[in-house]
Amino acid sequence: MSQPLSFQLIDTHAGGDVSRIVIGGIAPLPGASVREQMHYLRDDADGLRRFLLEEPYGIPEMSVDLIVPATDPAAAAGYIIMEVMGYPIYSGSNTLCTATAVLESGIVPKQEGRQHFTLESPAGLVQIEARIENGVVESITCEGLPSYIDTYRDSLQVPGIGEVTYSIAYSGGFYALVDATELGFSLVREEERALAECAYKIVEAIKAQRGFTHYSLGDVGPLPFLHFMGPVEQVAEGFYRSRSTTYVHPGVICRSTTGTGTSARLALMHHEGRIQPGDRLETVSLRETRFIGEFTGTHQEGQQAVVENTITGKSYVLARSEIVVNDDDPMMEGKELRQLLTQG
Repeated sequence: MSQPLSFQLIDTHAGGDVSRIVIGGIAPLPGASVREQMHYLRDDADGLRRFLLEEPYGIPEMSVDLIVPATDPAAAAGYIIMEVMGYPIYSGSNTLCTATAVLESGIVPKQEGRQHFTLESPAGLVQIEARIENGVVESITCEGLPSYIDTYRDSLQVPGIGEVTYSIAYSGGFYALVDATELGFSLVREEERALAECAYKIVEAIKAQRGFTHYSLGDVGPLPFLHFMGPVEQVAEGFYRSRSTTYVHPGVICRSTTGTGTSARLALMHHEGRIQPGDRLETVSLRETRFIGEFTGTHQEGQQAVVENTITGKSYVLARSEIVVNDDDPMMEGKELRQLLTQG
């Protein structure tokens, strides 16, 4: 039996989605950029992700964010996102949680009022605005990735459901966007299991039929997300609201509406000519938690009209803990994880 090793976490949540922020105890990773370090974890050292998202330490509905030193001097810190589907290059809710954790841990010292700093994600630099009142992080606004519509209102036959009309957006990952009302959903919490089962069938059917390629990143893997869209209501000038639910393949319904899901909605609303720069969309989850996406502008990338946007939400600290790794525990496989841990 080897001597137990440990590492440090701050558990947080944004909109109900728990992100476990690893703030210490992990050895430096190989790679000249945060993106390359993500590739190393994905290809050669997936143990940390599985360890914290599987029994007995976690559940698949959680996410993990590993804080690493930034490789770009403009950034205060880097972070790598890990979820049940793998390693997304960006996530709005994870960015909200990571930004809160670096402030609460002192990696970025708090400043009263509106504070600006930069983080380095696998997708690149992310600008952060934190609103701090009496030492409390009241909200985080982060850049959403440039988002666009790849496919508009295509349809296919889905076994067990019938014909489904969907659009595909890219907002940090490819999203299938479907109308919840057309599928018989009101987007209330009691429908959570049925939503997951429906989304699983749709994603599997789309994956069997086709793949998707990003205009600059190329092949970013099979379709990982589906977003159920409720009706959009206008509640004030330039301010809209919609019930929404994001599904992560395979089998997870997010507690929040997700930042990338909200960015995808903004891209679709722009594509349909329903919003103008400066307009905001509040997405409301099954648990009545809310994110606000703001459409800030557009630019052209080849054939794509790309939507610029921000996401605003609040993250809460749930716990600060030290996780102990026991190699002789039959519930875990520690060898692959152990190579990532510092020796003290």
